Amino acid sequence: MASHPSKRRRLTPPRSDDGQGGGDEGGNSSSSNVKVQKAFFKSASSWSLENDYESRPRKGKNSKKDKKPSLLTNAKLPIKAPDGTWAAQDGDEAESVASDAEWLESDGDHEADAPEPAHAAPEAPKVPKREQIRRAQEELAQIGTRLNEDPEENPGAFKAMAKVGDSRILAIQKLSLVTQMAIYKDIIPGYRIRPAEEGAQEKLSKDVKKLRVYEQALVSGYHEYLKILAKYAVSRDSGSDRPGQDISSIAITCACTLLGAVPHFNFRGELIRILVRKLSARTVDAGFVKCRQALETLFREDEEGRPSLEAVSLLSKMIKARDYHVDETILNLFLHLRLLSEFNGTASYDSVERENATLGKKKQEKVFLTKKERKLRKEQKAADKVMALADANVTHEERDQMQSETLKMVFATYFRILKARSPHLMGAVLEGLAKYAHLINQQFFGDLLEALKDLIRYSDQIAEEGEGDEEDEDEDEDEDEEDDSLSSTRDTTRESLLCTVTAFALLAGQDAHNAKAGLHLDLTFFTTNLFRSLFSLAVNPDLETGAKALIMRDGGDTRGNHKVNLQTTTVLLMRCLSGILLPQWNIRSVPPLRLAAFTKQLMSAALQMPERSCQAVLGLLQDMLHTHGKKINALWNTEERKGDGTFKPLSQTVEGSNPFTATVWEGELLRKHYCPKVKEELKLMEKSLRSI
Repeated sequence: MASHPSKRRRLTPPRSDDGQGGGDEGGNSSSSNVKVQKAFFKSASSWSLENDYESRPRKGKNSKKDKKPSLLTNAKLPIKAPDGTWAAQDGDEAESVASDAEWLESDGDHEADAPEPAHAAPEAPKVPKREQIRRAQEELAQIGTRLNEDPEENPGAFKAMAKVGDSRILAIQKLSLVTQMAIYKDIIPGYRIRPAEEGAQEKLSKDVKKLRVYEQALVSGYHEYLKILAKYAVSRDSGSDRPGQDISSIAITCACTLLGAVPHFNFRGELIRILVRKLSARTVDAGFVKCRQALETLFREDEEGRPSLEAVSLLSKMIKARDYHVDETILNLFLHLRLLSEFNGTASYDSVERENATLGKKKQEKVFLTKKERKLRKEQKAADKVMALADANVTHEERDQMQSETLKMVFATYFRILKARSPHLMGAVLEGLAKYAHLINQQFFGDLLEALKDLIRYSDQIAEEGEGDEEDEDEDEDEDEEDDSLSSTRDTTRESLLCTVTAFALLAGQDAHNAKAGLHLDLTFFTTNLFRSLFSLAVNPDLETGAKALIMRDGGDTRGNHKVNLQTTTVLLMRCLSGILLPQWNIRSVPPLRLAAFTKQLMSAALQMPERSCQAVLGLLQDMLHTHGKKINALWNTEERKGDGTFKPLSQTVEGSNPFTATVWEGELLRKHYCPKVKEELKLMEKSLRSI
């Protein structure tokens, strides 16, 4: 029996031509699906999924911590436990999502749960200190090479070079200071750069504009460098981890080098201020010595006059501001002034008189010039003035004016110290006055001699009171350690000798005859004081010791090379005796009584002096016999005695000693002196005596 095939049932009604189904129920559902699909596509064209996702909040409502694992939400199948129960597997990270919206939201939850990075600048990698120093060396070397090859093509290199020194590493700062010093020393021109005139509209060529841009960059960079030097010169790098020079010492060395190499260039006053500020310090160290030597070189080599004037002005102001509590070697700087030795006028602390000031000025005949010629001459004078300013040239009138101002400042400083009676500076002041005696105005001569007399009286008073009373008075007046140390170095004997040397040097530098006649000057006080002090000087244990050796013996600093007080007491004594007994201005005017009194006194003092001092005294007496032999030869011959009474070696006056009643018998003892040179000097003296 044939089997019939199974009838297949149609599940979906056939689609009609108009898009509707065959049955009512089927047709309604089909038409509704079509409408939904069309509406979906129509609305989908206007969707902006990116904007919706961007505007959706990052942090979802449901937190991962609040979610509990369940069989419905867990993505893994449950497993059967050994006891027969079903348990869900742990789903820490994988969770089931029901729709695309939930998936998007859960994805947003994961992004919200992730830690959001902080918006901070990325940290630069730390470079080792040694590597930074190496890079700074290379950069400075490159900048220096460019500037040495063609500086006008690299005007911005000065700022770049200074920027390298802004590092916090001390080694780089030191390297930058030394490198800039070397570069500026090499490229600074031999003229002074004048500042650019603002508002001036000039038609300049391309090369001139290029040169001016470079010059202004050079001046600006050099000025900033000097400011950095001034800042570092007073600083201390106590935190340095390596032994060596501190940055202040390097800054001072750079300033001294630049002042000696380019004293004509701009901002010279800034360099001098750095040096003077260091000289005002209480301690004398290597930097102090460098600054002093730099100023000495500046004074000796100054041909213009303006640098010396600026330095002397700053030094005098600093000394006055420090109330004269400065080192003695600072006043010694005035002895190196080249201009004062070339000045042919006289001055005091407030006035200057120049010789032949009106000579050489003859009235010139007036020459007729046209208007055009006068205009050209005026332009030529303006151009010459600009060139002279750029070349730092000065006329003779300007040079004399600067010399006068410098001389007034020096004398004003000396006279203020004399008035203040600063003990540790007296030697320097008196030696300076003795050197520049020919420049002192005769109208001020009498006041100066009175000041020297008061100083000798004050020294004698202190010597009589004793050293113990002097120390007590100093402690009561000032408790400062510096003042005590300065007052303890006072030597009244040397002060008296220096006053006498200065007084006779002043007369030697002037027209002594006119000075005595016009001003009625009398130097008898100095002569009598020296005569009374000869015996005390003869037994002085420090007679052949200079001030420098005395300072070393007391444990102080040698203060470098001295020009003041370097001479021993014997040398000062010989200078005094030469000024009194053998004056250069009028050697024949010395009275015989003074010559005889000093001769007898010196022969008695020579018996107690050391061998070198004894040789110096015998040599002086030999010169006296050669010049004044006929006036004093009676002292060696008892039959030619001209006086009555007895000789008084301790007389308070030279005339009251009655020297011609005595005989020079000390020569017989000096014949048996232990030193052969003393015997030889005595034989020469007697030979001169026999030749009279």
